[in-house]
Amino acid sequence: MSNFGDKEQREQDSTAREHVNQPNAPEGRMDSNKAAGHNSHPDFEKVQSSRPDWRDLKWNFTKTVDPNWKLGQGGNDGGESLKKEHVEIDPYQDGRPATSNYKLLISGIVPRPIGFVSTRSKDGNSTNLAPYSYTQVVNHDPPILVVGCTGGFDNAKDSLRNLLETGECVINIVSEHFIEAANATSINAPYGVSEWALTGLHPAPCKTVKASRVKEAVFSVEGKLLDTKEFESRATPGKKTGVLAIIEGTRFWVREDAINEDRNLIDPAILRPISRLGGITFGRTTEGMELPRPQFDEQTKSEEAKRLIKPKTEGQ
Repeated sequence: MSNFGDKEQREQDSTAREHVNQPNAPEGRMDSNKAAGHNSHPDFEKVQSSRPDWRDLKWNFTKTVDPNWKLGQGGNDGGESLKKEHVEIDPYQDGRPATSNYKLLISGIVPRPIGFVSTRSKDGNSTNLAPYSYTQVVNHDPPILVVGCTGGFDNAKDSLRNLLETGECVINIVSEHFIEAANATSINAPYGVSEWALTGLHPAPCKTVKASRVKEAVFSVEGKLLDTKEFESRATPGKKTGVLAIIEGTRFWVREDAINEDRNLIDPAILRPISRLGGITFGRTTEGMELPRPQFDEQTKSEEAKRLIKPKTEGQ
């Protein structure tokens, strides 16, 4: 059985197309996952039961695909990828729903880290815990992270609403040992319902923000909101479709068995991060390979390499 659920997703596209053209109605938030075709298998339990059990794979390093690769060699597949043609896709093609771009991007820009964002309302009476795969670190001095939220300011989901009110959050990194609980926080619960209670995850105190970090997380970053940028739909002018939150890291928390003596490296064998792929597919990180950054003078000593040194031309 296909993991991609392509047939089912095509059938859901008509619903998604209708949804994406609606204005920012509050009720639309509750059904956004369904409309986007996230759950691509009509009977997921049946599909799940047909798959192999989870394997407890140990972290290890491997060689690269071609340890003997040399300058000028190009790909390591013997030219097989050059035999394939590409299709051109206009994201704004007439009749193409925005959800098609969404599905394409999240299946192509992979793997993506999952920012497990914890927030607290300004009055302290409500908290929120939710996974965001539009998450990335973009600077280290100061530590800057970005989180992309769907919907505009006028239709903000709970995490964004709390973040805008307080200017504070905690970004936790999702690991294998609590992936089910992290995913469960994406449930379409009404505002005010505790994801902590629903999932059984444990809050832990922070130093620079009032929101809690996830005790189960190997790595967490306390953060303060620096800026936001709201985006507007190209297909439906006036409709606000997303907000980029720029966050400064103000405190790091690392599990003691995962950090080195200098406190500057986290052990991937302990972190065992989970990433997002396309659709409802997640990825594991169980193997790594090391590639030193090449030095020009060292790599171009041979006559063969020197012949590859040419001025840049158009298209290069």
